Amino acid sequence: MAEEPAAGSQEKPQQQFAMQRIYSKDLSFESPATPGVFKKQWQPKVNVDLNTKSDKVDEQGNYEVVLTITLTAKVEQDTAFLVEVQQAGIFFISGFEAEDLRRILGTTAPNILFPYARETIDSVCVRGGFPPVMLAPVNFDALYQQALAQKGNANGGEAATH
Repeated sequence: MAEEPAAGSQEKPQQQFAMQRIYSKDLSFESPATPGVFKKQWQPKVNVDLNTKSDKVDEQGNYEVVLTITLTAKVEQDTAFLVEVQQAGIFFISGFEAEDLRRILGTTAPNILFPYARETIDSVCVRGGFPPVMLAPVNFDALYQQALAQKGNANGGEAATH
């Protein structure tokens, strides 16, 4: 028995999400303290900064998402290395409400991009003469929720879904 749509109901557009392309947008590696840093005991203090941004590419539903990871390793006061990767992707997204679209751009897309960025960082550091770097997994969902909460607090406690 086929179900008929209720009178007056509108059919929602079909939700679609597809990765179109993944690419390195920018890559930088600096090792200012070499070769002297190789003589020191390797117990680095590592700082990792993450950032994401997204832009609409066209009117067909394509968006560019860029995940930027900056990793700085210091041994004593010397910067052993600094690596920055902008891992980007183009994603086709359609049929989602604004809030769901923001969530996809802020969580799903970076989750797809992160392993590529992590592998690039590891490879570049090894080629720079340093031990492998295995970045821990990142919970982009938690970071997104935290950013929403901070935005809500910055708006004087208003809902963060504006």
